[in-house]
Amino acid sequence: MTKEQPNFDAYAFSKAPDFDEPSVRRAFSEAVPLRTVVVYCFDPRAVDIPKAVAREFGEVYPGEIRVDAAGNKVASSTTLFEVVVAGGRAVDALRSVTVAQHLFGVENIVVVHHTHCGATSFTPDGIIEACKHEHGRDIAGAYDRSSIAISDYAESLKYDVGLMRDSVGTPPHVNIYGYVFDIDSGELTRVVTDRAPARKGAVADPVAGG
Repeated sequence: MTKEQPNFDAYAFSKAPDFDEPSVRRAFSEAVPLRTVVVYCFDPRAVDIPKAVAREFGEVYPGEIRVDAAGNKVASSTTLFEVVVAGGRAVDALRSVTVAQHLFGVENIVVVHHTHCGATSFTPDGIIEACKHEHGRDIAGAYDRSSIAISDYAESLKYDVGLMRDSVGTPPHVNIYGYVFDIDSGELTRVVTDRAPARKGAVADPVAGG
């Protein structure tokens, strides 16, 4: 017996008959007090990076899910969002930052690379050649070579912070930081600081000693 497919449109805000985009956007920004986006690697050993960044920036993480009277999950108290990608490279997080700013607002973007990362175990040439021989696919033009692997932590973070800053989808008012996380000690080391130009009423650097 085939189960009838549910009407997934019922879960899409934009499909509601009374949909008003500015109102929905305002509701999202009020539901989640986002301040900081952290971009880091999907390596299971890097799982503590968001907690370390939250401590560094005084953020609420993981926070609590808030429910309404009917028990529906409608909000969260977290102030830190995660973007988890291979090697913690900024190239894979650009769209997520744009969407986070649009829906919730962003003050800080933190790009974190970690010690003993798998992205340091290969080179751009190595993975391009492997894809050719193993899958018959040429990915040479698919990705910016500087974003494929990590050979130098300081240089990769400088590159990624610059890439994030130069992206047209990155809000100009945010501060952007690059850190290395030691997966054994759990320590963060700040390598790059790119603060936005001072604005009237702007908040000071949230990191102590910054």
